[in-house]
Amino acid sequence: MSKATQKHVKIEHLPETFLLYSFPYFCRMTGIESVRIKQAIVHKVGNPTRGEELRLSENPLTLNDDVVQQLLIKYLLGAVNEHDLHQFTHLHDLQQNEVYGYVTDLFSDVDEFVANSYKLAQFLYSKSTHVKVKEGELYVVRLDHVPFEDGVVQAIGIFKSEQKETFLKVFEHGKSLELIQEDGISIHKPDKGCLVFKSHAKEGYRLCVVDHTNKQQDAQYWVNNFLQVEPVADSYHHTDKYLALCKQFVTNEYPDQFVVSKSDQLELLNRSMDYFKTRDHFSMEEFAGEVIIQPDVVDSFKEYKKNFETARNYEIEDEFDINLTAVKKQQKSFKSVLKLDKNFHIYIHGRRDLIEKGVDERTGKKFYKIYFEEEH
Repeated sequence: MSKATQKHVKIEHLPETFLLYSFPYFCRMTGIESVRIKQAIVHKVGNPTRGEELRLSENPLTLNDDVVQQLLIKYLLGAVNEHDLHQFTHLHDLQQNEVYGYVTDLFSDVDEFVANSYKLAQFLYSKSTHVKVKEGELYVVRLDHVPFEDGVVQAIGIFKSEQKETFLKVFEHGKSLELIQEDGISIHKPDKGCLVFKSHAKEGYRLCVVDHTNKQQDAQYWVNNFLQVEPVADSYHHTDKYLALCKQFVTNEYPDQFVVSKSDQLELLNRSMDYFKTRDHFSMEEFAGEVIIQPDVVDSFKEYKKNFETARNYEIEDEFDINLTAVKKQQKSFKSVLKLDKNFHIYIHGRRDLIEKGVDERTGKKFYKIYFEEEH
């Protein structure tokens, strides 16, 4: 095979600065410096409905270079949100969940690592029949010293990369330097993933899920068909999902059901976020009375909540302790910005009564009048 047609990348002796600056913006999981890869293998999983193959590797990866091992750890674990926990489940019996069984075998029998990784790859291949499922590399990894709760545990990583990037490679050609095009895997984050902690095995383990592509409801084969997992109903889950519910209600349902301005929507978003930021405990009745206030809007919100839960197949409690980590995560999406054409952005943090909206009779253009006491 000529250099011009190579489809793989050999990484060796990367400089330390590469590790320091390649992952500045998405590393969520803390303490991954202590993680060690015990075994890792890569398989190629295609879409059988398109005639794509399942290609199984005979041997695990050789990871003798510490720099390469650390690079792979950051690639696999960097996008994991350690607070958003799930567990394996099944409609009838947890023991019938295939991935749960394969992971249990991977934990218990290290000598059969390759054989058990084959079972995972073959099962994923059988579930990769949706038209939007792309061919990709499946990584099965056995990890040690993975931070979880107040200690470190063993973990099994199942990750899939689907998106390919084109890049240029410089190589020596005699006494000159030449450029060739190569296709490779983005080192920023895998497209799909699952990190299973060796904890709460009888309940379906504790695990984190990554799914950056195919988020349409009909294409969530990774979560629903392959892994078959559900969120762990803890304070993080309830806080995160309730804030997501509030954001969607105010953005979509509220203006459809009631005559409200954009500033009214932003005010309700602000009140919702302020409630979660200033309370330790959530109460639906208290939230309805202090934040939503109007009885007809409260009724609409409760009905929207039921539909929200049904569509996602999970329930959100009406009483729970508020998790500040989830609040900080959701706060980024609660943008209180009033965008006026392409000329002005008004940031609204409260006091809807100090904003007045009208229409100029002479020009017919809309306007906002803002009252304030001091200019900073």
